[in-house]
Amino acid sequence: TGNTLIMANTTDPAARNVHGTNPQYLIEKIVRMKIYDSMYWKEHCFALNAESMVDKAIELKAVGGTFGGNRKPSNFLCLLLKMLQIQPEKDIIIEYISNDDYKYVRMIGAVYLRLVGRPLDIYHYLEPLLHDYRKIRVRNPDGKYSLTHVDEIIDALLTESHYFNITLPRLPARRVLET
Repeated sequence: TGNTLIMANTTDPAARNVHGTNPQYLIEKIVRMKIYDSMYWKEHCFALNAESMVDKAIELKAVGGTFGGNRKPSNFLCLLLKMLQIQPEKDIIIEYISNDDYKYVRMIGAVYLRLVGRPLDIYHYLEPLLHDYRKIRVRNPDGKYSLTHVDEIIDALLTESHYFNITLPRLPARRVLET
């Protein structure tokens, strides 16, 4: 079973490098190791593919990074790492982002695109979500839940350098891309 666990934690051989590195490395090593050790990862993320991933995303009840005294990874963070591992096609990610029925599917698609997308795609697909005012549950670092809105998370993804315990790749200002 040692080899099975190692294989479960490896990037799809067909995956492309993102920003010059293995896509899983976009999540810091210490957080990645916590994800690999989590029960949710071992029980629910093991055999996921691009099609079955959406079912798990529909089941999400909150977004967030790590929480609690030992910084346990949220289910959202585990699924995000799995997406980085299997690298779904761009049109699948666009489907996630344009999903009006399941806000957590939209959120995982948006965060994934923010991590791996080209700046023009990030602005093109995420800016319209600034008009989505639905409430979202966030798992805070202390383990408690709070409410925010889709547009607030999208704004943070477009303006912050860190979010959900992830260092976001540098994003040029919109006005720079316009010129």
